[in-house]
Amino acid sequence: MVYSYQEILKKYGSRLKIEKAIKSKKIYRLKKGVYSSSDIVNPMIVISKKYKGAIITMDSAFYYYDLTDVIPQKIYVATSRNARKINDLDVVQYYQKDSILNYGKTEVNINGNIVKMYDKERLLIELVRKRASIPFDYYKEIINNYRLISDELDMYKIEEYLSLFKNEVGLFDILQREVF
Repeated sequence: MVYSYQEILKKYGSRLKIEKAIKSKKIYRLKKGVYSSSDIVNPMIVISKKYKGAIITMDSAFYYYDLTDVIPQKIYVATSRNARKINDLDVVQYYQKDSILNYGKTEVNINGNIVKMYDKERLLIELVRKRASIPFDYYKEIINNYRLISDELDMYKIEEYLSLFKNEVGLFDILQREVF
């Protein structure tokens, strides 16, 4: 289980007891403010615990949903435009308008920990929006995998998410041409 500093403080009662638990390897400090009962933890869980407002997106979510077999070297998160810059070398931060940030946000259970992540429909739209900055082969791999699951996607969600963006018609045309 992964804990924030407040949660571990509540569990152990004092900073001194936390330090003793770390020395005796009852718990492990994974990052500043993030602790675990195990020394090996999925990085998405750690980043979600450390940055509460962040939503897992792009490469990290594509890998989680088995849309690619490329293991991301960093954790990709979406945050509010007003959010503080995340100064973590393990994180790539995308800023989103507050009005669209939470559309498509879902909670997934990874090893008993709840992680906020975009659903497949929102990720498809993000993929198409950012296609110019994604390597072509990588983009094609993910698009091909979306084609394989196109009948599982919720078209109503896709249409709702598309309506949030200015270039809705252009994005819809690309989706029709490349996925459906």
